[in-house]
Amino acid sequence: MKFLCVECDRQMRFEERQLPGDGTLAAAFKCPACGRVVALLTNPMETQLVASLGVKIGGRTIDEQPLETVRSNVASGREDAFTDDAKRESGSAPAWSAEAQERLARVPGFVRGMVKRIYADYAKQRGIAEITPAVMDTARTDLGLEGM
Repeated sequence: MKFLCVECDRQMRFEERQLPGDGTLAAAFKCPACGRVVALLTNPMETQLVASLGVKIGGRTIDEQPLETVRSNVASGREDAFTDDAKRESGSAPAWSAEAQERLARVPGFVRGMVKRIYADYAKQRGIAEITPAVMDTARTDLGLEGM
């Protein structure tokens, strides 16, 4: 959400946030061009709703991370949910043939870890020691992933 100055058509900048202690929240935004100030005041229920949604009022101290909202909603507390790291695997992970690694490298980076995990789990459940393109094709058929 952004506040725009109607007169200047510029994005207003965050100026101040106050938490009086009674559950309300007040925030002020100022136009950098003309100096107009707009204030936002929420009641205790609105403040709680905004906080439960993870909305940060007043800007950020760190840059937004790729897929931050998706990661926070999907990961459900698992910090390694999107990690492509064989160390977190329990037991021995199946080996990957060079051809299978090349094929995996063509998968978009943001889902590569999940795809690798699907194939690794498939191979482990079936006692397959090495993942090859043929194993990947069979897994796609068996798991109903042909259209993906």
